[in-house]
Parts: sequence; structure tokens; C-alpha cells
Amino acid sequence: MDKHMIISVGCEYASGGVEVGKIIAEDLGIEYYDRELIDQIITRVGISQNLLDLADAGAFVKGRNLSSNNAGGPTKYENLTERLVFVQKQVVKKLAHRSPCVIIGRCADYILKDKKNVLNVFLYAPLENRIKRTMEYVGCDRDAALKLIEENDAMYHARYMQITGTFRGDRHNRHVMIDSSLLGIEGTAKYIEKLVSMVKEA
Repeated sequence: MDKHMIISVGCEYASGGVEVGKIIAEDLGIEYYDRELIDQIITRVGISQNLLDLADAGAFVKGRNLSSNNAGGPTKYENLTERLVFVQKQVVKKLAHRSPCVIIGRCADYILKDKKNVLNVFLYAPLENRIKRTMEYVGCDRDAALKLIEENDAMYHARYMQITGTFRGDRHNRHVMIDSSLLGIEGTAKYIEKLVSMVKEA
């Protein structure tokens, strides 16, 4: 397999995907991109953060009846959500082409499905573990933590379904699925790093 490796990390909310991804990127000396960083790039091409937030919630945002003279370009879409999807796909593809990297979420597993040098990982964890992590990270009580988890899971599922037509946790879209509570954050990162090494040598 090509040594220009891309590690795509999908995850349930509060399952440690961001932390695991950052450790992997630092240990392997490669670039790291998460939702915030990718969204910053997308907003530079003229798409507002408000539209990003609406699209993340799975909303249909209707635009003007624009000309389709620029075939294949984002301006041809009457549905602005489709415009965002187009731009997001282009950004993820360019980042993956540029250099080895870790990409958190953003449907990278689906967007890069035709690339041979991508390892698609999905992290999940027991609900009580996720509630505890949310309470510690956000500084809220159990009820508020549970509400955050439910809201974010619904948002992520809607977004993934909108772009891919399938569910985020579908095993057919991933090479490996890991319960991050089994080995912990550090251990999960090391496990994935070992897997990356094995794949590169295969």
C-alpha cells in the first residue's frame, strides 16, 4: 500500500476521536485536520459558518436559481447545502492528496473511498463512559451531558446520511471499529498506529 497514508477517524460524540487523532498525528509526524480546521478552510471560499451549522444539522437550505454555466462548480446548486457538500468534498480530497494526515469526521471515509491509501477507523464507547467524559470536558451535570450526546449524535448521523446515504457506524464503510474504553485514549491511539504500520508493510 502507498506509504502516503491517510487515517480517517469517525467517532461517536465523546468517544475520544479528537484526542486519539491528535496523538496519532503527533506520534507519526503528520498533519491533523478536524471539523474546526476544515470548516475554517471552507469559510475562506465564501460559505458562511451559519450555513455550515445548518448543513451539519441536516437542514435543506434553498439558494437562488443560479446559472449552471460553470458545470461541476459549486455555483450551479439551487440547494446551498449541496454547494457546501461539493466544497467539503473538494477540500477533503485536496488535503488528502497534499500529504499524509489524520482527518477527523467530515465524511472523509466516504469522500476518499476510492483512494487505496486510506485507513478508515470508527471509535465508539459505552454511553456511561461518554457521559462521564462529557461531564468532565464540558463541566456539566449528567442530564446536560446526556442531552449534549443525544443532540450531537443526531446531528452527526443526519449529516453523514445526507452526504453518504448510509449510517455513520456502518461496518462496510470502515476497516476497523474500536471501543475506545477498552484500551483508553492512549492505548487506542497506539493500537491504530500499530495497525497503520502493518498496513503500510502489507
